[in-house]
Amino acid sequence: MIREPTSLQSRRRTGRRYAILLFIVGALIAGWTWVWKYSAGQAQAAVEGWRAREAKAGRVYECGSQSIGGYPFRFEVNCDRASALLRGNQPPVEVKTASVLVAVQVYQPNLLISEINGPLTIADIGHAPKIIANWKLGQSSVRGTPKSPERVSLVFDEPAINLVSGDQEINMLRAKRIEVHGRIAAGSAANNPVIEIVLRLDHASAPGFNPATVQPVDVEITGVLRGLGDFSPKPWRERFRELQEKGGRIDITQARIRQGDTLAVGGGSLSIDSSGQLDGQLSVTVAGLEPFLIAIGAAQIVQKSPNIDKVAGMLDQLVPGLGDVAREQAGANLSLGINMLGTPASLEGRHAVTLPLRFKQGTAYLGPIPLGSTPALF
Repeated sequence: MIREPTSLQSRRRTGRRYAILLFIVGALIAGWTWVWKYSAGQAQAAVEGWRAREAKAGRVYECGSQSIGGYPFRFEVNCDRASALLRGNQPPVEVKTASVLVAVQVYQPNLLISEINGPLTIADIGHAPKIIANWKLGQSSVRGTPKSPERVSLVFDEPAINLVSGDQEINMLRAKRIEVHGRIAAGSAANNPVIEIVLRLDHASAPGFNPATVQPVDVEITGVLRGLGDFSPKPWRERFRELQEKGGRIDITQARIRQGDTLAVGGGSLSIDSSGQLDGQLSVTVAGLEPFLIAIGAAQIVQKSPNIDKVAGMLDQLVPGLGDVAREQAGANLSLGINMLGTPASLEGRHAVTLPLRFKQGTAYLGPIPLGSTPALF
């Protein structure tokens, strides 16, 4: 019997090993493809389920066209010409944006990352846009599930929001960056959630809102929302009304605002009164108060205020005649009086004053100075 050369036997064994390896790899690829397609179908079902839940709350989401991709290691849902019909608003409004891309990694299915492409428009149904917003990069992330979110973040680089008035667009907000982060700090989405919210504004200005916000401002505010029964989909007006009925509150645990030479830090608690207005008080320590008073036109506010006699009387108690000065010219003397009304303090090595920031019946007051009206939450 003639035996095959050893080298030929070795080549045949090697060939069989390669064939087996190729079969295993092919089986793994086929299996993974089946798993991915099955999971993509589940993801599609989850998206449709989320849409159905939102529709019950009066928020109807649509896509001009929709596709699913991302094979092999993640799922991507691309919604082109995305729109949202918000029936809970009065009047109902329609929000449209160029596209939304939602992605989730196969190995991290509880983290959804979205990229939102502008421009975004807001309009009454059947009418031209009232608000146009755009940005360089817009992203969001949701940890948890659409039914039970744990953390939510929104980040916009170089956002710009314009109000449309006739043929003109009025700049309402511009910033280098805006961040909003929220998490459930206690409870759960279905049972008495306590929600912590962080707002950061980098070099933001709002010339169309108030003269005091023309100059860019840096803001970081951390607050805790207490008193919600659950976090089920519903219009925010209903949610705030529920908060008021349950005696809930908003605790501002930390606030820091810098604008030019003015720096303010503070905290406190706010509630909502029966008319939907903020009610409560924050303790605010301010360094560089005078530039802020000039920016908001405090002298003119004091002179025109229906409470001028009360404000002037408070100033007269400190320095006789200062009330008349406030009525006639205010100016630097008003800053002196306000500082005397507050508590002397130090803030980052600078002389400062601690004053109450009060919210009452739709108006905000810094010490005795009315800053302006606040919108009703419902």
